[in-house]
Amino acid sequence: MPDPALPSWHATTIVMVRKAGRTVIAGDGQVSFGQTVIKSNARKVRRLAKGDVIGGFAGATADAFTLFERLEAKLEQYPGQLMRACVELAKDWRTDRYLRRLEAMMLVADARIGLVLTGNGDVLEPETGEHGSMMAIGSGGNFALAAGRALLPYEDDPEAIARRALTIAGEICVYTNGNIVVESVAA
Repeated sequence: MPDPALPSWHATTIVMVRKAGRTVIAGDGQVSFGQTVIKSNARKVRRLAKGDVIGGFAGATADAFTLFERLEAKLEQYPGQLMRACVELAKDWRTDRYLRRLEAMMLVADARIGLVLTGNGDVLEPETGEHGSMMAIGSGGNFALAAGRALLPYEDDPEAIARRALTIAGEICVYTNGNIVVESVAA
């Protein structure tokens, strides 16, 4: 358990928007330690599985890279099966003594499905409504989620929704900035 008296790493807001046959994952670039911004242009969104899968992370960077590597291995083991690869990763994450200590969350998507993965063993798909679907994680995740859901009925471009949601989150959450990285996949 972290000592609450010591500064801690805070970082990021990641959003996923699925609409109009396209899925976008976007994230800000801020990494903070206590009240100090350590880096403003970190890249927390990237392509996996030879570009067929996109993902973003919130949490400890080294932990997230470890999870991305493990997910890549699962995707090699189960090509074209993102859900299966994520379920297998979640099983490992819950049962492996080393992985259980990792502090990160991930949003991942391919042309067919988008998911959030947590260290609790969760592999969740967002509810799809009449206007699309959205998920968000990280310190500004709830702010971005609320902003994005408000935009879903009025904006057709998922990238525009993700960018605006992150901008709004960055205006509210001190651990989120406007240095946005976006990756997308089409259905």
